[in-house]
Amino acid sequence: MVTSICLHRALLGLFFLCLPLLSASEYYRPSNPRLEKAYVALQAWKHSITSDPKGFTENWCGPHVCNYTGVYCAPAPDNPHEFTVAGVDLNHGAIEGTLPEELGLLADLAVFHLNSNKFHGALPSSLECLKLLYELDVSNNQFEGSFPSVVFQLPSLKFLDIRYNRFCGDVPSCVFDLKLDALFINNNQLTFSIPDNIGNSPVSVLVLANNQITGCFPKSIANMHETLRELVILNTGLRACIPPEIGRLDKLRVLDVSYNHLVGPLPESIGGMRKLEQLDVAHNKLSGEIPCSICDLPRLKNFTYSYNYFCGEPPQCLKIRSHDDRKNCIPYRPDQRPPEQCMAFLSKPKYCDSNGCIARPPPPPPPPSSPPPPHHHY
Repeated sequence: MVTSICLHRALLGLFFLCLPLLSASEYYRPSNPRLEKAYVALQAWKHSITSDPKGFTENWCGPHVCNYTGVYCAPAPDNPHEFTVAGVDLNHGAIEGTLPEELGLLADLAVFHLNSNKFHGALPSSLECLKLLYELDVSNNQFEGSFPSVVFQLPSLKFLDIRYNRFCGDVPSCVFDLKLDALFINNNQLTFSIPDNIGNSPVSVLVLANNQITGCFPKSIANMHETLRELVILNTGLRACIPPEIGRLDKLRVLDVSYNHLVGPLPESIGGMRKLEQLDVAHNKLSGEIPCSICDLPRLKNFTYSYNYFCGEPPQCLKIRSHDDRKNCIPYRPDQRPPEQCMAFLSKPKYCDSNGCIARPPPPPPPPSSPPPPHHHY
């Protein structure tokens, strides 16, 4: 995940480097209707800010908005002779306040970054006017309310990051129909099931961690094999089996499903994920033997499968640069579970249906019926 974030930041830097450099005279060129609307929006925003300890908005005075800290101007997409506000980046400002409806006046905005501040309330519905918005990052704030449905009105959106906020409730399944490249919704108070249409999502990075996920682990996730590089679903309370179809994600580099209630075996199909570098399935209720094909993966550098109920591992697993097999039921390995704990768990195996959902164990066969008593003729 770190690799993807670094790549994203590099691309963002390239984006701003490609913007024309504005001379002092251009900063103070006569305004135009776009910049006049931007001035109204940014002044309304400044008045809704209650604390700015680092002084990001101290110079937000006067009509020359292209000179404001954190505000980036560029030629308008439909008129290269007219400048407009193309980006706002107030990351790591520790700014407190809310987002006013007037932000919808920034109609040409492509990049909107507010990471690591203290903004609260809801995202204003007027953001639906930002039809050119490409990146929306409001992570690590105090936003609340239901999942921000305004994102479904942003046709150009490719990068959505709302992690580390207080959004709650359901996640609409249509979020996985958006043409995003990266989706971070982790560390909120969302409660949802992973829908079958997750396979429609073209994202390369998907992080759902530290929410509450119910239901099954849909096998349709295999349909993301063309694009998905990182999948993180740790600490969600997911009760399911890992579907064998997950092995079709042959471009995946990071798979983290730790700290859940996953049961059943570790699918041997994971051995087909030839680009996998990090695999973490720790703190679940997985059992059976670790497939040899997984530990033979050529790029696997970190394999963590501690705190499960595995009963066997091939010797090549111990040769992986970073591996952790503690608290399992593997004979002759140190720091394993007590034998009685293993026996108690393994005597009550868990079953999953064809959809990857935990199912009740099949009923025992009925006892053989007694033969009918002989019929006597008198």
